[in-house]
Order: sequence, then C-alpha cells, then structure tokens
Amino acid sequence: MEQKRKSFPWVKWLVLLVVLLVIVRFELPYYYSQPGLAQSVEEMVDVTDGNKDDEGTFMLTTVRSAKATPALAAWSWFSEFRSLNPAPSGMTDEEYDQRQQLLMANSQDDAKIAAYQASEVGEVEIEYTGVYVVGTTEGMSADEQLEPGDIITHVDGEAIETSEALIDSLAMFSEGDIVTLTFEREEETLMKNLEFSSFPDEFNMDNDRVGVGVSVETVRTTTFTPEVDITAGAIGGPSAGLIFALEVYSQLEEIDLTAGYHIAGTGTINEDGEVGSIGGANQKVVASDQAGADYFLVPTSGNNYEDARAAAESINTDMEIVPIQTFEEALAFLETLQDE
Repeated sequence: MEQKRKSFPWVKWLVLLVVLLVIVRFELPYYYSQPGLAQSVEEMVDVTDGNKDDEGTFMLTTVRSAKATPALAAWSWFSEFRSLNPAPSGMTDEEYDQRQQLLMANSQDDAKIAAYQASEVGEVEIEYTGVYVVGTTEGMSADEQLEPGDIITHVDGEAIETSEALIDSLAMFSEGDIVTLTFEREEETLMKNLEFSSFPDEFNMDNDRVGVGVSVETVRTTTFTPEVDITAGAIGGPSAGLIFALEVYSQLEEIDLTAGYHIAGTGTINEDGEVGSIGGANQKVVASDQAGADYFLVPTSGNNYEDARAAAESINTDMEIVPIQTFEEALAFLETLQDE
C-alpha cells in the first residue's frame, strides 16, 4: 500500500512570509512620494527682537518621501498625487541625505540674505570661499575625478566664488572642450582636466546641452545684523526658501505680512531674490489645502504654476494659487492683502 506524503503547511506560510517581506522591504531604484505637511515657520525663524505677533501664518510645504518598495510602487498607481521618481545615480543614500541637508542649509542662508537685502532695517555681510561639490553624474567626466566635499576655486585659472558664476562659466563650452578645475580636497589643492559631453538620457536635457557632470552649492560666511536663526529640524532640500525669506522679512520689519491669512508656499530662492522651481508642486497643493491655507505661493518656472493650478482644480479647493517669480513680487502680492 502506498503511503501518503505528509503535508507541511508551515512551508506555505514561510513562502508567504518571504513574499510579504520582499513586497514591503525590498528597495527599488526609485523614491516614492506623496503629499506631506504644511506647517507654520514662525517658531522655526528667530530674528533678534523681531515681531512674532502675526495673526496669520506662513507655512512651508513638504513632500513625504521614502525609498520605493514593491508595495509603495503599487500604492502609487491609485492616486495622481503619489509618484515614483528614479533615485539619483552615482550617489549613496547617505550622500543623498547629506546633499538634502546641505541644500536646506544654503537655502536658509539665501532666504536670510534675500530678506535682509530687501529690508531697510537689516544688514548682511557676505564672504565667499568657493563652490562645494555635492555630487557628480555617473558616466560624465567629473565622475571619479571630483568627490562630494571638494571646494572648486578656479575655472581655467579664473577665480570662482559662487555656484551661479561656475554654471555661467561652464555654459560657454561645447562638446569635446576641455576645462581645468582647481579645487581643494581636505588640505590639498588639486587640478583636473574635464571634458564636456552630453548628459545621460534620464536627465531629459536638450541635445545641445553639455556639461562635465558636477552639481554644486556656494560656500560662504554670512554675518547678519540683527542676528537671525532658522531651525528646520530634519526637513531637507531647498524648496522652503521663499517662505523662510517672507517670515524673516516679516519679523525683521516688525509687520504682519500675512494680514491674518494662512499663506502656504514653495520655491527656492537665491540671494538676489529670484524664486526657482521645485518638485512636487501638485502634492504640496494637497498638503496646503488639508492644512487650511488661504493662499498658495508657487514659482512660475518649471511648470510649477501649471501643475499647482491643475492640482487645485482636481481637488476643488477654494485656496488661491499665486504665481511668483521674485521675492519683490511676493511682497507686492502680500501688500494687496493689507487693503482687504
């Protein structure tokens, strides 16, 4: 008589457990994002003897993100406000986090400078010390030649003080050209010859756009009178620059720019007060609406305004979407609220 095989139900449960672990823990080469928070920056900004009696609030907006797993990838299919984006190439998770914190720190400095320069009360002194390398692009000439933390000081022997100056200088070259970058690494001064080439396809650059594959931020020392401090905790990236600048200016001038309204917004800002594009504008509209914002300030560049308008229509919000190009333009809009 043939003996029946014994069943092992625990094997099925083990297989199921392994599958579940893969679904929820295995990391894909993408980042998952969804609407984050809109939160007041009043307690994050402290201008010595500044005004903090605003009836309304300025609110920075965030996108909640994490390394994508199969579960999160599947979840992203069920909403237009959840998305997947390729993880940065040639950069570890730790380097990416460090880059985000550096961008936030520089964004805070830019916000302070823009606000103080627009103010008749504050004074700022700036000393530039070079251009900080935050990353390189895999497959381009800077890869394996430069490292995060290097400080670029010269381009073909000409001194460079800001990232904007470096970008402008490199924009003059064509494919196949060679440029000599001088930089400091720890206590050593080095020089490297880099060749210009097209960007990888995933960057979606114009065919005639070339570079050496380096991303940078300005290194500088600033002194503000009166003193000002911004503490944003674990929030990273540069997209809160515009809102930080408005809060600094409001405290510095001792006026209530909000006119009692809850004003959310997003946008990078440079020290000249120019407002730049960000990622996740549509997701930040959702976060702002959920927080009860009356207005949402958004850059006009990079399709940010169009994306924000489309999101506002999709969720049928009463919140007004306001396009902004410069810090002065934001101040002009806020002045119109004072008369309402």
